[in-house]
Amino acid sequence: MESILTLAAANLLSPPVLFFFLGALAGFARSDLSLPDAVAKGLSLYLLLAIGFKGGVAAQAHGLTPDFARAIGLGLALSLAMPLLAYGLVRAVAAVDRVTAAGIAAHYGSISIVTFVAAMDFAEASGLAPGRYLAAVAAIMETPGIVAALFLAARGAGAGPRLSPHLLRDVFLNGSIVLLVGAFAIGLITGDAGMKRLDLFVNGLFAGVLCLFLLEMGLVAARRLTGGAQLRPALVACGLVLPLIGAALGLGGAMLLQIGAADAAVLMTLGASASYIAAPAAIRIALPEADPGVYLPLSIGVTFPFNIAIGVPLYAGVAVAMIP
Repeated sequence: MESILTLAAANLLSPPVLFFFLGALAGFARSDLSLPDAVAKGLSLYLLLAIGFKGGVAAQAHGLTPDFARAIGLGLALSLAMPLLAYGLVRAVAAVDRVTAAGIAAHYGSISIVTFVAAMDFAEASGLAPGRYLAAVAAIMETPGIVAALFLAARGAGAGPRLSPHLLRDVFLNGSIVLLVGAFAIGLITGDAGMKRLDLFVNGLFAGVLCLFLLEMGLVAARRLTGGAQLRPALVACGLVLPLIGAALGLGGAMLLQIGAADAAVLMTLGASASYIAAPAAIRIALPEADPGVYLPLSIGVTFPFNIAIGVPLYAGVAVAMIP
């Protein structure tokens, strides 16, 4: 318990998390602080490129190891299990309509790439050494949960979601997925030689860009919560319980598959995270009847801050304590 509290305190006092809180405070205070949309998008693109490229370089160095294969298997299992659990939970305790519940399920079945980046950064700062191939696992986990949620919405419905080839193309070719997987492939092809040429860009600038992006995320989260009057207490409780369920499943799977503590900490975070990039884009097309006033504030206003402030160090501490 003491080690978990130490990790949590260290995370709360780290520059990226403090910048997130600065943005949140500015948002709640209705400050005019803001980043232009083009800048915020550019920061997210940079993070996707950097983490994907570094993951590809490391994967080339390691090869397709058993650890990599087990991580992919666990990631896929989590991305299919979490939509089912999220859908059932919000339908049971929050009296959410079927289509909106499916929209929520898509967000919790997919993952937050920024939370993933924060987990990798925290693990490395804590002396752990998670595999860089986890960037590929994160990319793989972006989509299955969204597709599973669309089938949940279609079950028993007359018209159902617009599960068309056009939609599937939009889901699988979502920009965040394309860049993350593409950067991973480029890192895999170029290896150490490519890293030597891009080292300053993908490593030297990374921490500063992450701070700026989390500042923006703090502003967005606060403003979503300020306008999120539809988030009843039962829904807020779901937004706090679902990440704990996802992390617990990740821990159980890691122990069953004999995945090491460092990789388990990041996989637990992936299981606990909720998408606010890929899932909203897909749900807006597929389920226009789903209420964005529910699923967006729940994902970015409740689960994201919980994971950044408390979840990431908690999952790492539990993984280290439970896995030899």
